[in-house]
Amino acid sequence: MKKPLTIARVIPAILVGCLLLLASCTTSKWPQFRGPESNMVVANNNLPDEWGADKNIRWTCDLSGVGWSSPVVWGNKIFITSAFGEKVSAQPAQGPPQGPPPGQGPGGPQGRPQGGPQGGPPQGMSQPPGPPMGMQEDDKSYLNEIYRWEVTCIDLKTGKEIWKQVARKGAPRHRKQPGNTYASETPVTDGKRVYAYFGMTGLFCYDLDGNLLWEKDLGAYQTTNGWGTGSSPAVYRDKVFVQVDNDTTSFIVALDAKNGEEIWKTGRDEKTNFCTPVIWKNSIRTELVASGKTVRSYDPETGKVLWQMLLGGEMVIPSPVPQGDLIYIGNNGGRDVKGKLFAVKAGAEGDITPSEGETSSSGVAWLQPDAGTANPSPLVHDGLIYILASRGGQLACFDAATGENVYREKADSVGACWASPWINNNKLFFNDEKGTTHVIKAGKQFEPLFRNKLDDKTWTSVAITKDAYILKGVKKLYCIGL
Repeated sequence: MKKPLTIARVIPAILVGCLLLLASCTTSKWPQFRGPESNMVVANNNLPDEWGADKNIRWTCDLSGVGWSSPVVWGNKIFITSAFGEKVSAQPAQGPPQGPPPGQGPGGPQGRPQGGPQGGPPQGMSQPPGPPMGMQEDDKSYLNEIYRWEVTCIDLKTGKEIWKQVARKGAPRHRKQPGNTYASETPVTDGKRVYAYFGMTGLFCYDLDGNLLWEKDLGAYQTTNGWGTGSSPAVYRDKVFVQVDNDTTSFIVALDAKNGEEIWKTGRDEKTNFCTPVIWKNSIRTELVASGKTVRSYDPETGKVLWQMLLGGEMVIPSPVPQGDLIYIGNNGGRDVKGKLFAVKAGAEGDITPSEGETSSSGVAWLQPDAGTANPSPLVHDGLIYILASRGGQLACFDAATGENVYREKADSVGACWASPWINNNKLFFNDEKGTTHVIKAGKQFEPLFRNKLDDKTWTSVAITKDAYILKGVKKLYCIGL
């Protein structure tokens, strides 16, 4: 027999609920690349709009090694990864300017902060037919190099190191483009463990006190032009998902978060990609969406393909962006290929590729054939979707429900942009590689507000806590707060 509800029983339940809500609001959680919901959108009055070398900088922490991975945060702990070159082959004397490693956005010579950006070809240029200038297909000099792959935990309040672990030391297992790094994948945490993925070097799981729990070798494979890797892992319901796209054997795998044992593994008809898979919780089901020249949705429990769609594009770099019952997906364009943007509906099944000349299908709400999608992932907020160009400072805005163009404008004095933009309190922020954060008013009218400058290079995406931005430069880690 059920007991009737009474005030004495209801009030404690309400108090517990309020306490849990208060705890969730006051605990800093930025557990993965692009934030808890993979969308880079927050609403926090405790965060500054302006900062600089002598303004709103709480602390800085000197960095050793290099890595285009972004920081993640859980409670009072910041986790970062890097690769420190103890013995590194000489870089080519000359080479084309390039943008960062796909996937995370940043770039710059591994172990050489003074160098320029990295990864793939410059925005607006097609993929080169061979390896970057100064590199040969049979170049094996990396086998004589020595690196330390490191995971570091830093105190959010003070910027002091809490612990550091060397995940591996030795020669790299694959070649990379001179501007990429061997630590371009952002770690992920579920509050119980932190999972540090170094591409073909391996996946390493630590508890939050720095004790190694398990490690997993997912193999070493050839990448397009030897550019290296950049796709970050995702976590959901005690499973770690890793998208391993390469030029030899591409697959996506689910591992048991507690012990690293394989739960399922599904092959992928893809070449090298750099985007990060996302968990999409919509009103119909939860999906694991992994982009590529063909984007595919998987059942996170079984690895079964739920739907797929031909994306095309030049390079697969930006990550999908879920927003309610739509998920927005696009690939980089190129010299002769436009960067398209698709809005896929919840509940899609099978092949949902729109027919030639069509801008929708059974599973596609709309297709914007000339969105200008680039390295930075799209940003969705308040019924609008923003697309930031990798070069030139162009910002395009579209109606998120229809895909119709709202504006295309150009911000002044913008360097190359590889990191994801973000929104806080109706202001859009984006970093360029010169250490400048540009601030634009969100909405249907393009209105630049101001610029924040740091004396550093910024190629990684920001982590956002309850009252601070954690920004990883090449030289330092910055805590930015009021």
